[in-house]
Amino acid sequence: MIIPARDEADVIGRSVSSLLHQSCIEDLQILIVDDNSSDGTADAVLRAASASAQAERVRVITGRPLPPGWSGKLWAVQQGIEQAAPLNPDFFLLTDADIEHAPDNVARLVETAESGNYDLASFMVMLHCRNLAEKLLIPAFVFFFLLLYPPRWIGDPRRKTAGAAGGCMLLSPAALDRAGGIEAIRHETIDDCALARAVKRTGGRVWLGLTADTRSLRAYNSFAEIERMIARTAFNQLRHSAWLLLATVLAMLLVFVLPLTLLGSGSLRLAAIGAAVYLLISAAYLPMIRFYRLNPLWALTLPLSAVFYVAATVHSAFKYWLGRGGEWKGRTQDARRQ
Repeated sequence: MIIPARDEADVIGRSVSSLLHQSCIEDLQILIVDDNSSDGTADAVLRAASASAQAERVRVITGRPLPPGWSGKLWAVQQGIEQAAPLNPDFFLLTDADIEHAPDNVARLVETAESGNYDLASFMVMLHCRNLAEKLLIPAFVFFFLLLYPPRWIGDPRRKTAGAAGGCMLLSPAALDRAGGIEAIRHETIDDCALARAVKRTGGRVWLGLTADTRSLRAYNSFAEIERMIARTAFNQLRHSAWLLLATVLAMLLVFVLPLTLLGSGSLRLAAIGAAVYLLISAAYLPMIRFYRLNPLWALTLPLSAVFYVAATVHSAFKYWLGRGGEWKGRTQDARRQ
């Protein structure tokens, strides 16, 4: 297991503890790459490890300085893989420092990969969803992600669509080698989907599923925090294209906002069309609302969420054009190339 960690002292202890209580612990080695943290991340890891009878399975690696052309997370992952590869593992588990794993999470991923002959298997974990901002925007985040990356298409070798959830990915070392290693995607901002594309492009099989048992501990305490999370990658997802940005904004407004405006158009026929479309998109969103165990009435808020995501995507574009793309933890990782 490889965990890149930068200033994660508040959550990484619980993450490490959950990994040390996996049902298949006898097969696990946990490598934490401390990416120049300033908050005592390494100490938090050592405290969690010392509280377990399996502390010998945990090792903290002090990260080397970030070289040009690498994103911070992928450089940390690369250093973890360099240390893990001599152990000849069957799989690498790449996971984030804020993930609290269910006791059978790793075993389930391994079973999925082996039974389906998948080279990359990942879980979209249950994201933190408790306050108003999270309830309005987090289920919508997963909903929109799955629209872009339908799991059935991801698992179909005949389709080019490839995606993964970087918080919890099981990866075959052989597939990683065929894909050119982490170095092949070293500059990517949306690293999980880039890795999935590289694996699938080189003949590997990819699988993505959802789990309600393994959870992210990272809370988003305000609308501003969620907006920063979206703006970090949204314009990168659109390949920095102003035309794709315009098309996306128009499509989002047409599909999710126009039906509501038709309700007040004054035309009975247009209002009926608007109501029908609004109910259809709410019905499509309802399974995600149920997945997050929210009141079904939250399904009616999808147009509001869509407006927020449109605004965050436009902001993402402006940040990129101003040379501040991909800002995260003190680093600009999606800088505009001059």
